[in-house]
Amino acid sequence: MPTPRLESTPSPEAGDRLKAERLRVRLSTRAVQKLSLQIAQEKDNNQDYYISHGWLTDVENGKFTPSIYKLYSLSLIYKCSYLKIMGFFGINLLDVAREQRLVSLPHTHLIGSSVEPPGQTIVLPLELRKNVELARTNLVSRMFEAWGEIPVTLLQQMDLRHCLCGYIGIEDFTLYPLIRPGSFVEIDARQNKVKSGSWQNEFERPIYFVELRNAYVCSWCELDGNHLILIPCPQSRGQVRQVRYPTEADIVGRVTAVTMRIAEMEGSRPREIPTTRDTEGC
Repeated sequence: MPTPRLESTPSPEAGDRLKAERLRVRLSTRAVQKLSLQIAQEKDNNQDYYISHGWLTDVENGKFTPSIYKLYSLSLIYKCSYLKIMGFFGINLLDVAREQRLVSLPHTHLIGSSVEPPGQTIVLPLELRKNVELARTNLVSRMFEAWGEIPVTLLQQMDLRHCLCGYIGIEDFTLYPLIRPGSFVEIDARQNKVKSGSWQNEFERPIYFVELRNAYVCSWCELDGNHLILIPCPQSRGQVRQVRYPTEADIVGRVTAVTMRIAEMEGSRPREIPTTRDTEGC
């Protein structure tokens, strides 16, 4: 049998976790060797899938990092998710979509479905429309707190580890068209003080997510003494509002990113911009 190709990056912790998976299914290293041979034969006798007894011992002792083929064999043998085993070695495929922004390409291009991890389809309960009010702006964590978790695969471009996430209600046109209804926004809670200054354009002006006593609003803000002024986008036809600060409002944080549609799906009816009277409650 040819000697399998070995990688050279050691990972003691990953080796311990692999060994734990092997012990969980009560297999010896020689049993793994035998099973991996069957896999290699099924793969047109591709020896990249083969795992020898001695090589597996070295991996568990942190001397080598397996190739993707051997990790695949181990996932089959241990009846363990391939994503989980890759995670032992510091590769989390669920972070792929979010971490795409770490690499900026110079030219405009399409991003295909290859950045989406497989098997991450979310099935929403039929009661969603009853339990979650999509018309109003809200914090995502509160919208889904009854579930105990947030469907984060919808929000993989957001840095949820360091920021909050807000949802712009489908009836909230406060910053339309800059931020469209139905958008998700990333909120940096550390930036919870209104900045004053002159802004060259609407894109440079800070946007804040504000909690009122009975609602949320996403808007530009100004402070005038003990009053917080909520400023809508002029195209939205909304009205400027004033609330007492901080007795009637808390600044959740500054909006640092947005995920939104800029066109209606084919077959759906486009939504008209509401009149000034319609937006007074947003």
